[in-house]
Amino acid sequence: MPELMQEPDSTLIAGRAKPIPYEFPEFDNVESERLHRKQRLAAAFRLFGRFGFGEGVAGHITVRDPEFPDRFWLNPFGVDFRLITVSDLVCVDHDGVIVVGDYAINQAAFAIHSQVHAARPDVVAAAHTHSVYGKAFSSLGRLLDPITQDSCAFFEDHVLFDDFTGVVLDTSEGRRIADGLGEHKAAILRNHGLLTVGHSVDEAAWWYITMERTCQAQLLAMAAGEPIHIDDAAARLTREQVGSHFAGWFSFQPLHSVILRDEPELLE
Repeated sequence: MPELMQEPDSTLIAGRAKPIPYEFPEFDNVESERLHRKQRLAAAFRLFGRFGFGEGVAGHITVRDPEFPDRFWLNPFGVDFRLITVSDLVCVDHDGVIVVGDYAINQAAFAIHSQVHAARPDVVAAAHTHSVYGKAFSSLGRLLDPITQDSCAFFEDHVLFDDFTGVVLDTSEGRRIADGLGEHKAAILRNHGLLTVGHSVDEAAWWYITMERTCQAQLLAMAAGEPIHIDDAAARLTREQVGSHFAGWFSFQPLHSVILRDEPELLE
């Protein structure tokens, strides 16, 4: 496990004192950082599987390799999210060459993620699946409204990619998505689903999880009546409180603790 920048405090969880990381992890070498990223990636897949984000062979999360910026790790094609382990992960370069791994990869994953990683050097990880509420909301061709505290994480920090031309199999289409994303943390791909990015697997995965739930909340609110919007100033302030890189990373930690307790074999 990576060392932390400072000795973490402890809190009482289920009657036992457990260390809670309050700082981003530091690493002594690139091998430790690579292993950490792969372990978090496998954990994120298990959580996505638990939350029902899988849809056949669709969906992918990627993480940039810490040593080779033009390479990223992702899920093997055709393996259910709920079964993925660290040893299953595949590494591919920006030319589409598999440099580590025994599985094929999803061509759409390469087409989209290679271009996002190339366009955004700050992005360590990206997530996209065909989750139910995300794809339902995407069919409306609109942005999320600031109607809850959680939705404010995306206020003025997500975009609508207002086009659909079929399954993304060409890197030119992936480049269009990357250009549309710009410097934002998330995109709604019209008639397709959600895409989130972050400075860590933890952050990208959390933005996806909470964005999916935010889509669900807005769909429910719109079905019940006319949602009341949070005013712009309050929404911006709330975004600074709940939408930072650290907030995204930290919000993932409780979920990570649970999935490791329940499914430790994901580290194999």
